[in-house]
Amino acid sequence: MLQDIGGAVPPNTDHAVSVSLPTWKANVGYEEGEPWVVSKMQCGYPRFFIHPIIQELAKEVVQRYGNPDTESAMLFPSSKTAQICCTFMLLRLSADESHRVRVVDFVPSPRTKAESVNVTSHLSTVIYPKEYGPVAKQVWQHTGNGVSSRRGQFCHSALRDGFLVEKKSASADTAAQRMCKGPRRYQGKDSVNGAFRTGGAHASTPDSSLTTSGVPDGQEYIQFIEERFGRNLNTSLADQAKLAVRRRIAGVLTADVELSEALEEKFGEGRVAGLTESDVFLFPTGMSSIFNSHQMLMAARGVMKSICFGFPYIDTLKTLQKWGPGCLFYGQGSSEDLDDLEARLDNGERFLAIFTEFPGNPLLKSPDLKRIRLLANKYNFAVVVDETVGNFLNINVLPCADIVVSSLTKIFSGDSNVMGGSAVLNPHGRYYSSLKDTFAREYEDNLWAEDAVFLERNSRDFVSRIEKINCTTEQITEMLKGSSLVKNVYYPKCNPSRPLYEAFRHPNGGYGGLFSVTFFSTDEAVAFFDHLEVHKGPSLGTNFTLSSPYTLLAHYGELEWASSFGVEFDLVRISVGLEDLSDLRCLVQRALDAVAKVNA
Repeated sequence: MLQDIGGAVPPNTDHAVSVSLPTWKANVGYEEGEPWVVSKMQCGYPRFFIHPIIQELAKEVVQRYGNPDTESAMLFPSSKTAQICCTFMLLRLSADESHRVRVVDFVPSPRTKAESVNVTSHLSTVIYPKEYGPVAKQVWQHTGNGVSSRRGQFCHSALRDGFLVEKKSASADTAAQRMCKGPRRYQGKDSVNGAFRTGGAHASTPDSSLTTSGVPDGQEYIQFIEERFGRNLNTSLADQAKLAVRRRIAGVLTADVELSEALEEKFGEGRVAGLTESDVFLFPTGMSSIFNSHQMLMAARGVMKSICFGFPYIDTLKTLQKWGPGCLFYGQGSSEDLDDLEARLDNGERFLAIFTEFPGNPLLKSPDLKRIRLLANKYNFAVVVDETVGNFLNINVLPCADIVVSSLTKIFSGDSNVMGGSAVLNPHGRYYSSLKDTFAREYEDNLWAEDAVFLERNSRDFVSRIEKINCTTEQITEMLKGSSLVKNVYYPKCNPSRPLYEAFRHPNGGYGGLFSVTFFSTDEAVAFFDHLEVHKGPSLGTNFTLSSPYTLLAHYGELEWASSFGVEFDLVRISVGLEDLSDLRCLVQRALDAVAKVNA
């Protein structure tokens, strides 16, 4: 099953969030920008590769409002998210060039009837000199705030048909200029204070945009959604889909009675009491939930350094380093690192928050959350936990966190055709009141309507999917551990940090569907990857098995740095899907047979 280079993963999917890079050589070619790979890219992971639909819309905006020969545009769902990009760029441009960076806002045409265009069809664009494209791309990648391909598709049609027009307001233009050039405290060349400001036309609490009057709860509620959406995916009722997603994340609502009972059985008494959908906030991507949680904490607690604990998904570290006064990084995530942190705290150093993953990616190592919580209580800092890899059906980290963030793009959706993220506030957390007030003032619902519909539909069976994937992954990792050809298998169940994972595992929870494997030579790793007949590309948590040479893709420009934290450059990461166990065993065995031939 060798899929063509650059094709959508899954195939024939207009809004796929992964792309086929089927061989080790193709992955290196992609990172090197080689034409034989790049020219074939039909799509890519949306924060790293801007979808062709969005590229076309950006070209049209520049054609109308800029200079196509010298300028480009980056697209965002709101004025606020565009201003974050604008500010970031201005601090990195010369004074002579700064006037060329500007924000153009688009709003529904006054002649448009309210019922014909969704009220969230706002579009903001940052137009800038082409040579500064890599700077704008950093904002797109690290913040996760860019428009989705579905929003881009809608806005492109609306712009062409005259339903989306430029917002012309002298006062708005002046405000935009002030925002771009605004407060520079802690805004050094590599650090931008992008903390949200109070108010704004797009600020709202999640509940303020949801219309639930006359809509029953439970099973009738789901039937209501299904009847209204039908096969046409009517986005006029997307608010109900968002509410369903938030309830599902809070553990209140699933697709049917059986799944509700399964969820109740998993959580039992271990779920945080008092948690409701009002504590769940949705974002357009998982990275956006992390970026905005950091912003909210700075707005609520003041601007301070943060801590990144454990080897992280790279954009989390970049966000903490580039927005705010800096970041203390503990890449090993060890007890010795916590000893060092405690010594710093004893000596009077103060921090905004600690950001960590449970478990980490790609080594699936679990941090000591209980000790982190004790330190946070004693020294007054917040705890933000990314549970994407573990997922809240397997683990319950919320009691030790102030905010739990997650990428809904992954196993929650599973279908690999929509992006989304969430942030959940612990109702018993020390900073709950101040964070809730800050979210009420600053939160923007930038999740595009149609994306919300897909998230709601895709996630209805996530309980049963996770259970099957947990079971299959345990069997496959045991198979690999038993092979003399394999150097290491990184998986929560077989890691030395397993006791730390077990402390937060639900009684009926598993160990997730993600693991990494290494071999005794690069040639063996290449043979295994090239002969593993599954989909190859970025992302994880898909309903189909997906593999990538993770370190090459995530850290190609910093391989030595990654290696210093035990992340080998020829590591192979595998995300297990819903295939039959026997079929997947056969595929893995064939790949191991290829490794054996290298040895021979």
